[in-house]
Amino acid sequence: MINTYKIGVFDKEESFISSIRLLQEQKIEIYDVFTPYPVHEVFHLLKRKSKLPTAAYFFGLFGIIATLAFLYYTSVIDWPVVYGGKPFNSFPSFIVVTIILTIFTVTIASLAAFSMRSKLFPGRDNTIFDFRATDNMFVIVVVNDGTDKSADEKASGIMMKEGALEVIDKELENVKA
Repeated sequence: MINTYKIGVFDKEESFISSIRLLQEQKIEIYDVFTPYPVHEVFHLLKRKSKLPTAAYFFGLFGIIATLAFLYYTSVIDWPVVYGGKPFNSFPSFIVVTIILTIFTVTIASLAAFSMRSKLFPGRDNTIFDFRATDNMFVIVVVNDGTDKSADEKASGIMMKEGALEVIDKELENVKA
């Protein structure tokens, strides 16, 4: 299946954001956007929400509980060594190790969750709409289904009026969302 996309390339963040706003006002569906650095306003404009902070919280909670349980088990139950008058459960000595292992757990688990959610894995064939998005350009991708010519022309007109360097049509096969 071949899909046709209209791709607008911008060099300024302000014109990029205003173009997104105008496209949304005209009820033109934006397929995706690509930026060289995180632009949080775009995330809110497209009304996309991430569940990664919530997942990271639960990863941290799991990390704390698992680390404290492991430390308690090893120092109190499995191998209770009393030296220098130390009590079996020397909880304050667990704090530093717990903090470090919690940070490690949150980092690795969040990276794994993000990679799985984004379907980023070795050998994956990526669709790159415009290579300049990785350098310094902002890219808006609009689905050009060909049924409504006026909407396609309107999308091109809005992006060019707002300062797009160029608006191109690109046909790609089997693009996955």
